[in-house]
Amino acid sequence: MRILREILRRPSAVFGLSIVLLVVIAALGAPLLAPFAPDEQMFDGLTLDGAPIPPDATFWLGTDTLGRDLLSRLLYGARTSLIIGLVANGTAVLIGLTVGMLAGYLRGPVGNALMRFTDLMMAFPALLLAIVLAALLRPSLWIVALVIAMVNWVQVARIVYTETRGLVERDFILAERSLGAGHLRIVALHIAPHLVPTAIVWGTLGIATTVLLEATLSFLGIGVQPPEPSWGNIIFESQSYFTAAPWLVFFPGIAILLTALSFNLVGDALRDILDPTQRGRM
Repeated sequence: MRILREILRRPSAVFGLSIVLLVVIAALGAPLLAPFAPDEQMFDGLTLDGAPIPPDATFWLGTDTLGRDLLSRLLYGARTSLIIGLVANGTAVLIGLTVGMLAGYLRGPVGNALMRFTDLMMAFPALLLAIVLAALLRPSLWIVALVIAMVNWVQVARIVYTETRGLVERDFILAERSLGAGHLRIVALHIAPHLVPTAIVWGTLGIATTVLLEATLSFLGIGVQPPEPSWGNIIFESQSYFTAAPWLVFFPGIAILLTALSFNLVGDALRDILDPTQRGRM
């Protein structure tokens, strides 16, 4: 409750949280909110010349190149983006926490090996690595989530490693060791709880990055595959109509922009609330 009260005192965080809630409502309520099925090609969804219909009273956001309702596809696309954001980013945070905490606690050859592997992964451009992995594997919703998780965990691991290195030298950890506490007890009861704020902040901020990366992969044609809608592949399918039907690019682009911005705003607020000493450093 304290965190919520602090968020409500920040106008930017309130704006971000409102957009996040709208995206969640759109994703969960898509079957009820969407006026048409996302893959339904309406008989009256194209003009006599075969062009998409602009926004009107029937199709509030217009139709796409196949005569499908754009609003319905955006609502179902929110579900795709949210699933990938939560699954991919949650997996990335979990991997990063595990690698960073083990490397920082064990140190020595094991810790050095883990961090050198992390540095090696950080040396590859995330987008390029994601493109390679997505091209090697058969693109699908869960494969895209896995690919994004595999390229996004390294930043979390580096931050957690630094924090863990500082924690293992603290007096309360040294006292636990002197009392004969085992490694598992120290890690589970005294180190992991101190890393929860970091996990929460990165878990929120990382969703914005995940949504953008998924949209990029889908736009390049190696992300979520049609007919399953995602905001990125909606733009990909409509790229030849950028000038003739700008609403096909504008509306999914605005959805991606607002979603990424909102999670960043909420993540920034959580960072300042949970750890004021880190304000402005990330």
